[in-house]
Amino acid sequence: MRFFVDTADIAAIRELHELGMVDGVTTNPSLILKSGRNIAEVTREICELVEGPVSAEVVAADAEGMIREGKHLAEIAPNIAVKVPLTWDGLRACKALSDDGHMVNVTLCFTASQALLAAKAGATFISPFVGRLDDLGLDGMELIADIRTIYDNYGFETNVLAASIRSVNHIVECARIGADVITAPPAVIKAMASHVLTDKGLEQFNADWAKTGQKIGL
Repeated sequence: MRFFVDTADIAAIRELHELGMVDGVTTNPSLILKSGRNIAEVTREICELVEGPVSAEVVAADAEGMIREGKHLAEIAPNIAVKVPLTWDGLRACKALSDDGHMVNVTLCFTASQALLAAKAGATFISPFVGRLDDLGLDGMELIADIRTIYDNYGFETNVLAASIRSVNHIVECARIGADVITAPPAVIKAMASHVLTDKGLEQFNADWAKTGQKIGL
């Protein structure tokens, strides 16, 4: 499974990248706003830091506008994945951009039927939103499983990129189901290393070691 980091925070990306935990990055207008920086500037810096795909999102509502903005974003760096919404116009833009050789991430997917359309339109990535479905009392993981089954049934090459990841359990379940990629905030990825029993065990080891009065390498 590939890990994409869902942020525009350069320092957070760099920290995880140094540990080999970053295979790509996803951004959106909300994350760009949070960064307080110019979209082209911060996106270019991320692309220089990360070798994998970096999703940059269009904001136009019509297909022609999305295509125009998508081509502009793609000029920032060769590893840009143009992010378009799962609307009919978004699918039209996906088809045009993918036919031109650009990576396309179709976002805001909430049904398997939408995911099927995105694959037919040539999407590189489909981004089903797990957490937002859970918020409505639905099962986000069921959607991931449905998309995985449909894509495997017909050999679609579109990558299942599980988004709106809220917890470590979300990541583990996506891995169990077979999602190709997850994108999660840095804090959620870092939380994967934490467990109360690890902390308790380390505390006990350190207490016992202190009682020996020994030192290592000194």
